[in-house]
Amino acid sequence: MVALVSFDRKELALILNVYGKKVAAGEWRDYALDFGRERAMFSIYQRTSERPLYVVEKNPKLARKQGQYMVIGADGRILKRGHDLASVLRILDPQLYVVR
Repeated sequence: MVALVSFDRKELALILNVYGKKVAAGEWRDYALDFGRERAMFSIYQRTSERPLYVVEKNPKLARKQGQYMVIGADGRILKRGHDLASVLRILDPQLYVVR
């Protein structure tokens, strides 16, 4: 059996917090979760379309290097990367308040 990378409950709660705010504001409409051997992805869509607007990715192999979390834009560029998911998600929601 192959172990899959996934978001834990705390990570998913942070992502869904930002997602919920943007849905309520009418900016985002849909999402998809993908889990693989090397990474987990939360894709965010403005409309149901072929390409996601943003992808929040977790890649544990990069944990000791640049950081395991990253936000990727629609054009494929990495917008933010780091070790702390909350700080990485601030690129999507600058007013994100996180209790540590």
